[in-house]
Amino acid sequence: MRRREFFTLLSGAAVAWPLAAGAQQTERMRRIGVLSGLLESDPSAQPMVAAFEGALAKLGWTQGSNVVIEYRWGGGGAEKMRRQAAELAAQAPDVIFVNGGRGLERLLQATRSVPIVFAVVPDPLGSGFIESLSRPGGNATGFLMFEYSLTGKWLELLKEIAPDLTRAAVLRDPAIAAGTGQFAVIQSVAPSRGVEVIPINMRDAAEIERAVAAFARSSNGGLIVAAGAAAIVGRELIPALAARYKLPAVYPARDFVTNGGLVSYAADLIDQYRRSASYVDRILRGEKPADMPVQAPTKYELVVNLKTAKALGLDIPTTVLARADEVIE
Repeated sequence: MRRREFFTLLSGAAVAWPLAAGAQQTERMRRIGVLSGLLESDPSAQPMVAAFEGALAKLGWTQGSNVVIEYRWGGGGAEKMRRQAAELAAQAPDVIFVNGGRGLERLLQATRSVPIVFAVVPDPLGSGFIESLSRPGGNATGFLMFEYSLTGKWLELLKEIAPDLTRAAVLRDPAIAAGTGQFAVIQSVAPSRGVEVIPINMRDAAEIERAVAAFARSSNGGLIVAAGAAAIVGRELIPALAARYKLPAVYPARDFVTNGGLVSYAADLIDQYRRSASYVDRILRGEKPADMPVQAPTKYELVVNLKTAKALGLDIPTTVLARADEVIE
């Protein structure tokens, strides 16, 4: 090979190597961490995974192809959630998706640098997780579990189903800002509906059982279960207590109704997992969570259990049935 040809080839290779390295860098395997507030065996877990991964695939991210998704299941207690959040944050993935306020709190304690997308969080602003809804600041953004105006509709729905109702116990988590906020909205609506509202704290199962039993000693009562991690733990207990004491009840998620509860009115949570995938995609493509607004739900669903209504001796009004997205018979 001639000397001139050798140097021409060498200079061409020098240009090609950085280009090849750049191409490999853009095609590197990306890593997504997922922290769930559920147990892996929870019936709600797999629909969440399917919705999230399905939405990611439509955006061009396929598990095992160009992205690795690492799951951690934090259900089963606060210490387990703290440990799982710390382990996930220590791996420093490209982005972490978390559902629920408790998991988000533990992640923010573990990292202020790894981007976080959250879903099903009742009040991230009041809890101090973000600086504002329009510009969250920091490393977290995502989707609200509900807007506070929704909670007033729970009381309206309960009164519509049980017109003789004059008392409503509101089961709320006093340890979170959303517990106080939801009760305040319900309390503001109560006078116009002729209903007295009484708070019941959801610290543990024994406290819930004692308080509901005491509340049920007087007539014309019903229950409203406020949203939060404590409510999810009571998905089976609270509907069972409502059935035992013949109390009509409104719940903050569909799972309560499939466990025998009377009626739920809430955001479509599966839709939140799908929408969260779009935020994960935007972060993987270079956007910063600090600049991405926190979004409110766009889809709500009303679910009615007619079998439970019959057991309680209630006739669900046709106006409610006509609005229902799902009726369980």
